[in-house]
Amino acid sequence: MEIKISNEKLRYFAFFEKLTGVTPKDCIESGNGSRLTFVVNKENMGRAIGENGRNIRKIREKLNKNVHVVEYSPDPVEFLKNIFSQVEVRNIEINEEDNKKIALVKVVNSEKGKAVGKNGWNIERARKLLNRHQGLDDVCFV
Repeated sequence: MEIKISNEKLRYFAFFEKLTGVTPKDCIESGNGSRLTFVVNKENMGRAIGENGRNIRKIREKLNKNVHVVEYSPDPVEFLKNIFSQVEVRNIEINEEDNKKIALVKVVNSEKGKAVGKNGWNIERARKLLNRHQGLDDVCFV
């Protein structure tokens, strides 16, 4: 699947790589541009985050944005679990309806707000990443 990256995102890629030594697979904005999510391979997660989160803090300070790092997986269920790592996910199913692939995510009721995120930023990020990397059309909570 081909991922298109804007010039601005290429600058974020270069900045991330310079600070962490890790080349990200992808970078998306969510939350009306206030949040950046970098996708990295499993073997690079520790180096990307840095000791005690040092690299992420530096990136946040320099870019004045909330910055998150998600571990990539070619398996859409694992990738979703990684995207929602801060939420207790009970179950994930991938269904096809009307030629659309939809991820149905079951989370603990008390954590649905956290899963969606303020102004929907977390669900927006999940939808973008899953569409770009897994070809999924939507993510829904059940």
